[in-house]
Amino acid sequence: MGWNISIVTTCGLIGALSAPTFIQRAEAQATPAPTDDAVRALVGRLDLERYKATIKGLTQFGDRRQGTDRNRAAVDWIEAQLKSYGCTATGRLKYEYQPAPAQGRGAGAGAAARGNAGDRAGAALAVGGGRPRGTRAPTGVNIDPNAQPDTRLRALNSQPTTPGPREEVYCTKIGTARPDEMYIVGAHMDGHGWGEAANDDGSGTALVMELARVLSGPDVQTERSVRFVLWNNEETGLDGARSYVAQRQALQGKEDPPGSGKYPEPKWLGMIQHDMMLFDHGMPRADGTVSKEQRAEADVNIEYQVSSKFAAQSQALAWAFEVANEKYATDYPASVTSHMTNTDSGPFQDVVAAISLRENERGTQIGNGWDPHWHQPTDVFSTFNDKDFRLGLNAAQTSLAAIAQLTNATLKK
Repeated sequence: MGWNISIVTTCGLIGALSAPTFIQRAEAQATPAPTDDAVRALVGRLDLERYKATIKGLTQFGDRRQGTDRNRAAVDWIEAQLKSYGCTATGRLKYEYQPAPAQGRGAGAGAAARGNAGDRAGAALAVGGGRPRGTRAPTGVNIDPNAQPDTRLRALNSQPTTPGPREEVYCTKIGTARPDEMYIVGAHMDGHGWGEAANDDGSGTALVMELARVLSGPDVQTERSVRFVLWNNEETGLDGARSYVAQRQALQGKEDPPGSGKYPEPKWLGMIQHDMMLFDHGMPRADGTVSKEQRAEADVNIEYQVSSKFAAQSQALAWAFEVANEKYATDYPASVTSHMTNTDSGPFQDVVAAISLRENERGTQIGNGWDPHWHQPTDVFSTFNDKDFRLGLNAAQTSLAAIAQLTNATLKK
């Protein structure tokens, strides 16, 4: 199938993504794009050591499993960090998580016995993940605390999850010209598997926090708003993102109070997710092992879902990010694929342009053993080296450059 889409410059992307009328499209194209110097200066404010330090900061809370004190402490810490960056327009989405009861005889006792078992241990990838190719290795969620040799980390992760109220934090960069329109930039902060969830998804959470830091600088202006959201309950089935869509979709673009110029939920122009950013070491070998070194041809995967209602708009958004990567990322290229699945952009894909950035293709590669640390005790900060962290930094450069262009970011003199 082919799409009748042409992307030549970034200044006309808003029209391509939201399918406006001819007049709206002309107005969008007439809006001057940010200068190359401004985008390059913003990207230059990203730093490998700062990115690593933010991931390291997240690992102090272990795997940050939803429904635990360590998860709640991590939410508080993330909010405090965002405010320290100047992203002070913070909020929290509150929702209730009540998992479906286990099925079968003795289900209650079995659930209690599992204690801190994986939220979705053994769950299959959602439809839409693509057809697996090449060598495959088994994957799953580690539910054995004794598989974690670090006794300190084992103790930190020992509190089991309990049902009940949940919270996820966000902050907003308010646009100067169009505060009623925004891009949502997200990552999930919860993890599981008895590790530190350093890659899944400390790497994405730190990336989003770094973008919030740069774009919240006192000399940075964006014409459109940007919301940075750190989802909770991703590992249980995208519950935090689903709750956000359910609670806030109908509020888009409504001024509250009327005449105030304030928009608690600006109109969504696109949703960009970041989920596992570090590990692109290639296909498993025949024996199931994976190289310890980042492959020379590692890349940033940009995915959209070809079967979604907004496939054309999502594809256009994906290519805009690829173009930004080509111009502003320092080390690793980007590739665009069409089988986005099992991440927090999924609940958005039928209501707005939605894409996901990650280390590998989610369904065909990560789901088939390309990252042996996925949901395992080895997903700890010390597992990864600077080449791994630099892949995440390149994803940050890609997203920052694209968002700066899409929102017409400028630097005040």
